[in-house]
Amino acid sequence: MFITSREKAIIELIIKTSGKHTAFSIGTFLNVSVRTIQRDLKAVEKILEQYHLRLERNTNDGLIIEGKNEQIFRLVQQLTSSQPVDQTPQERKLLLLLTLLKDVESFKIQALAMHLGVSISTLTTYLDELTEWLGNFDLQLTRKRGVGVEFHGNEENKRKALASYFLLYFSEELIESLFLLEKEKASQDKILHYFNPDYLLEIDRTVNDPFIYRHSQLADSDYIGLIVQIYITIQRLQAGFYLETGGEYEKASEEYLLMEKICNRLENTLSVRFTDADRSFLTAILKGSKLQAVETVSYDSILLGQMIKNMIQYVSTQLHVDLTKDFSLFQGLLSHMEPSIFRIKQKMRLFNPLTDEIKRKYPVLFLTVKNSVEKEFKDIDHFPEDEIAFIVLHFGSALVMREEEMNIQALVVCPTGIGTSKMLASRIKKEIAEIDSVEIKSIKEIQRLESLNKFDIILSTVRLPFIRSEYILVNPLLSDDDIKVIRSFLQKNIGNFTKDKKYQIKTEPKVSRKTQPTLKGMLQELKDMEQGIEWIIQHFRVYRNLRLNGYEETIIEMLRIAERESLISNANDVMETLKDRERKGGLGIPGTGMALFHCRSENVHGLIFQIAHLDKPFFVKGMDGNEMLMKNLLLMLAPENLSAREQEIISLLSTSLIETNESIMIFSSANEAAIRSKLESIFLEYLQTNIVKE
Repeated sequence: MFITSREKAIIELIIKTSGKHTAFSIGTFLNVSVRTIQRDLKAVEKILEQYHLRLERNTNDGLIIEGKNEQIFRLVQQLTSSQPVDQTPQERKLLLLLTLLKDVESFKIQALAMHLGVSISTLTTYLDELTEWLGNFDLQLTRKRGVGVEFHGNEENKRKALASYFLLYFSEELIESLFLLEKEKASQDKILHYFNPDYLLEIDRTVNDPFIYRHSQLADSDYIGLIVQIYITIQRLQAGFYLETGGEYEKASEEYLLMEKICNRLENTLSVRFTDADRSFLTAILKGSKLQAVETVSYDSILLGQMIKNMIQYVSTQLHVDLTKDFSLFQGLLSHMEPSIFRIKQKMRLFNPLTDEIKRKYPVLFLTVKNSVEKEFKDIDHFPEDEIAFIVLHFGSALVMREEEMNIQALVVCPTGIGTSKMLASRIKKEIAEIDSVEIKSIKEIQRLESLNKFDIILSTVRLPFIRSEYILVNPLLSDDDIKVIRSFLQKNIGNFTKDKKYQIKTEPKVSRKTQPTLKGMLQELKDMEQGIEWIIQHFRVYRNLRLNGYEETIIEMLRIAERESLISNANDVMETLKDRERKGGLGIPGTGMALFHCRSENVHGLIFQIAHLDKPFFVKGMDGNEMLMKNLLLMLAPENLSAREQEIISLLSTSLIETNESIMIFSSANEAAIRSKLESIFLEYLQTNIVKE
């Protein structure tokens, strides 16, 4: 019997106190979380099945083992004689990976097998599986007769691979261990054969503080990922392994400054010295994992914002629903896509444990979203399915999601209608989840059919020159190329499949708002909308002929005028905040001649949007990182603290700047009347959408 000591303890507790113990009480007794017990109960159920027993719950959620008494007796006998095996195959592969990461030229197969306590055949299986896994990180595991096992690759990829293995298979254990460490309930043994509890706790405390003060939070998986990467970096440094190179990041960037603060504190408390390459490497991890709260999403991601709007429009068209006015969806995607794109470009692999389930339950939505990202992000060669699955969840939150009943119907044609066609039909249903039903017809049968319109896709093993419908010629055994062609056809024709599919937009209040808003709350929202829009419209102006040297002088003059009009206080301080923002990244909008200078400051009293038309163009850094000429300077200011509605208004305005070619022409025209009219139409549509519909 393959059983862990905890699984054995759970079974013994349930047998001794039948119906008395719940998952919570067992977790308390064994000093682990309920979630861990619930996961172990699944393994317990599989063990019980071997004895024709089953795990039941009474009305009070008490756990009972049901079945014949003689089978329960057999189980008890087996438990008494069995020795728990606490190391699962994943744990043994982890130990193997940790061993391979040591500074040894090669490892003998026999010695590795003895070290892990497994047979050589089992070790060979583990090595095969690890070889495939490590290939994803450009790491090579080779076996040579007479030499042994050799491990090759650069240090950065080794760190990424080890962290990914921990996060994929042991993230829950790590989160639980951190919780127990904080409660001073954990043992002092190494966690997962690797993590020193004292070091892990110190890293956790160090990382946690800055995030609290920045009012920014990471999801559990992102947070634990950062902790793991920092720990691995420290461990590898102390073992004498250094990064060959490090990514270049502007030292004025928010992520770099935050990581430098974390590293400096850890250097003092853990007696470790981070290199510049380590700081840059960890900055990349932070930038790729940062999950901002919705209300802290930057409103200056104009290019990305427009691409996300295009994605939403595409998905809306394909699914025949209108999600274009769902600001919550737009904002959620904006907060998700920036780190997502960074991860992909940095080749930082992300694992989504729900990917397969999402593809199975929502295949059409998955294909639609996949099409939309490939259409918008052409500079990315391959958008990973794990990343797409997360984006699908954002769209799913905006829809009343049920398991899809799309019922895409396929027709399989072959000369006889039996034999190979049945094999082909079976393969189609197995390989292509999007196709729900497959009907098999012979050539003679389809010639007698009045219409083939009821079929969404027609597949044939032979040529069909006598039919006018589009069909796909496939190999009877359905080759990989055939599968690609079929998937491509489905992707191109999603709009046709969803014509009669009634996706519904959620009508209940957004998650970010109270489920039962009060009258006072609704009135405050209306007040925020009215005040925010009124400030922008009332104080909008286009400055011409300021005739100052340089665009910085133009900005300070605009700020001084605003200060005299009591729109802001301390113009010099606001200017410094604007300069700080400019240092962090380009502000020019490529291909428009416009640059958006913006900031949030406690010295700004309301939402402000103004434009200065410059006498001569100036070079500024664009949002794409390239230098560009600026002819029109757009100034957008906001208070430090914004309500959800004010955030919505300013995000709407910033993304509207380049929404269409017409928008670009108007905002870059320096025609105050035309721009004011455009602003009024934008806000009028916004108010009609929000007030009428909500």
